[in-house]
Amino acid sequence: MKKIINILAVLILLFSLQGCSDLFDKNPLSQPSDGTFWTNENDAYMVLTGCYNVGGSWRSQCFWNPDGVIYLDIMAGNGSEKESRTDGVTNGELNSNNWVTEAYYDQAYEKIARCNNFLEHIVDVDMDADKKAEFIGEIRTIRAYAYLNLALYFGDVPLSTKNLTLEEANSITRTSQSEVWNFAANELEAAAADLPWTRSNNENGRITAGAALASLGRIQMAQNKWDAAVSTYKKIIDSQAHIIERVPLVELFYATNEFSREFIYTTQYTEDTYPHVFQVYIFPEKWGGWHQYSPYNEFVKDFLCIDGLPIEESPLYDKDFPYENRDSRLLQTIMVDGYTQFRGDTYISYPGSGAPDDVSKYIQWSGYSIRKFMDPEMNSDMYNSGNNFSLIRYAEVLLSYLESKLEAGDAIDQALLDLTINPIRQRVGMPDVTETNRDKLREIVRRERRIELAFEGVRYFDVLRWGIIADELENRQFTGMKVATSKTTNTTSYEVDEEGYIIYKKTNFKRGINELWPIPLSEIEINPNLIQNSGY
Repeated sequence: MKKIINILAVLILLFSLQGCSDLFDKNPLSQPSDGTFWTNENDAYMVLTGCYNVGGSWRSQCFWNPDGVIYLDIMAGNGSEKESRTDGVTNGELNSNNWVTEAYYDQAYEKIARCNNFLEHIVDVDMDADKKAEFIGEIRTIRAYAYLNLALYFGDVPLSTKNLTLEEANSITRTSQSEVWNFAANELEAAAADLPWTRSNNENGRITAGAALASLGRIQMAQNKWDAAVSTYKKIIDSQAHIIERVPLVELFYATNEFSREFIYTTQYTEDTYPHVFQVYIFPEKWGGWHQYSPYNEFVKDFLCIDGLPIEESPLYDKDFPYENRDSRLLQTIMVDGYTQFRGDTYISYPGSGAPDDVSKYIQWSGYSIRKFMDPEMNSDMYNSGNNFSLIRYAEVLLSYLESKLEAGDAIDQALLDLTINPIRQRVGMPDVTETNRDKLREIVRRERRIELAFEGVRYFDVLRWGIIADELENRQFTGMKVATSKTTNTTSYEVDEEGYIIYKKTNFKRGINELWPIPLSEIEINPNLIQNSGY
């Protein structure tokens, strides 16, 4: 929750980190002054705040912080990362010692431990019953969101709903993926009933019924429970609590719009009090950042032309000038050499240009950089950013509702398209969708999700549940920016493909193994009951 950081929440977290190194021994064996602390609503509110806490900003990949969320898209085939931290997940060498996947596991269970601790103590607090139910709903949603993601990426995982003794922590077993998801789904449905649809300005950032139901919808889609997902997403739409903002997509992520009604579930930050360092990661070096992420050209190619057709079909596409006549979200999402304008200047990455972001400067650069999330008003210390970060927004809900209706076999008509996908496309000036053929519409919806929700942590979720992750990453050769055309001579030393794009990264996804991440070895060494996933 924005604007609230307190010593007590930090103390509780520190207590929770003591003792055995097993992740499930993160629960405090004794809370600070139990006899006098958990006595009133203010006490409960302070600990509730601590449960929202994301944790550190450095090397703490998790399902809540900006860096961790973008990593999910990067690992799903949308790009690469400067220090090659994600390469170990996608190059065929993923193992149980990988610190990236281990970090997601660790951070999620630390979050769960804090939530379990809260839920065990809140029952005895003397406070208004409705307010108590609301607090509980928030924490149940946070915990369920953690289990949603743990089960998605690791499969069967330990299901802990209470503080554990040391013996219990070191002997807990894995629960089936479906059982974990069913538990989380029940929690989210119950939580939504006790949560408000909207918040007053002084409560911005606190979880709402929409956040609980949107998380529930993800679980139902992952399980192919299409009828249930239709019902869940319809509740969010019918609430009229959320909208599609009529601003350029890139501006939606500026600080001036961080409390937009389009955002349903966000991670909150406050400059000086609870900042993050994400802006320094996202900004190119020309504007003082690290240019940490490099999108792949295969992702760039997925952007349609302005006539609504793919580049393979549109007469507007020119292979020598591939960035022209394209969906405006291309340049609102990705920085392209010679085209992207920012703060009155042009992004330059052409090899040999000598520019700060010259692609030849680092072998880990594709020539592209992420434009989305860059706020031109970010003039303060980039290590001290207060910009919030979106986890789920209304555009995802609309696209998920359409996909669920499609897969459930429900009628598809123009009214449904005008309710869901077309408001999203109208915002960026793209033609309305009129296609009602199921197979063709499925392709349109999947592409729209990739483009509209890029780098918001949805891509990995999608390719896993669609079963196309092997197609995306198995022995896939990715390319970078275009450096040669039929009208120019390539004067660089770069190896290029037949279209003049830099030969860049290659992935080596292992079919039948890498669909799930390995349980961290550090946990298995402590608890032999945690049987490893196959292939690791």
